[in-house]
Amino acid sequence: MLVLRRRALSTGAITWVPAHFMPCKAARTMHPSIRALFHCRGAIRAGELQEILSAKRISSLVRRGQLHRPWHGVYTLPNPTLEIQLQALDLLTDAHVPVCMGTAAARYGFDTERDGLIHVINPMSGQLRPRPNLVVHQRRGAPLQYVDGRLTTEPHWTAIEIARTLRPPRAIGILDAALRSGHCSPDGLQHAIRLQAGRRGIVHVRSLLEYADGRSESPMESETRLLFIDAGIPVPELQVVVADRYGTRWRVDFLWRSARLIGEYDSDEWHSGPAAMRKDKLRTARLQECGWTVLPITVDDVRHRPHELIARINAHLRHHAA
Repeated sequence: MLVLRRRALSTGAITWVPAHFMPCKAARTMHPSIRALFHCRGAIRAGELQEILSAKRISSLVRRGQLHRPWHGVYTLPNPTLEIQLQALDLLTDAHVPVCMGTAAARYGFDTERDGLIHVINPMSGQLRPRPNLVVHQRRGAPLQYVDGRLTTEPHWTAIEIARTLRPPRAIGILDAALRSGHCSPDGLQHAIRLQAGRRGIVHVRSLLEYADGRSESPMESETRLLFIDAGIPVPELQVVVADRYGTRWRVDFLWRSARLIGEYDSDEWHSGPAAMRKDKLRTARLQECGWTVLPITVDDVRHRPHELIARINAHLRHHAA
């Protein structure tokens, strides 16, 4: 049946045209049932989507930002989560795609690099190719285990594999974070080093492992501690709780007990805002009342003025040793 709708022309006259020629808001938006299908399945192959939408309609929705094509031949809703992007890769390859490197580390809670890329292992079919936000690795023989339903490189292997690609100040951060996560142990990391023997970067990771410490709470604290080690400064106690005269307990980053010296790494993120600044000043005042010297440490001290920082610490240590 031909359905007619009335349309006013610019001349003021009235004419009747078939309804399917009339532009309407519904034609420019996605039908709720299709959106519900995406919410249910996450990702849909192009062939399946074309059974309910024309290719022209799909292209229009993509242009309008109502559909997203993360990989060729697969569609999702806009701004897909990492899990949905991985589901789309499964559809693309018709295989279960394992994850590795930073993507695996994030599943264990120790992705200190956060490079924003998706790291996967090419399935046996070998169909995947690198893309701007996708890094495809060949990891034959890498130990895998399921994490939340997704094959993932084993945590110890993952930590050592990432550390091999980093300079020592960053590598110690991933090793510390891996221990802190609870998914890794020193013996397990040592075993992973043996499994990756002969691979690029393994020598410097092997030398760093003895200094790895899960008590460090951020990559910059780890980097700072490695600076102390390289400079020959006595290793401080880490994350020690110190009580002031009023019974308030303060946890400090670095403590040299015999020198009554506390080192505090001040990150912009952690110490931003008026409330955080007031709390820092109160802590410093309370600890100084108890005879502690509080030495603030910033990223510039560690990376751009390390010799000045080391000189200040050594001066305090020598003063109290005299």
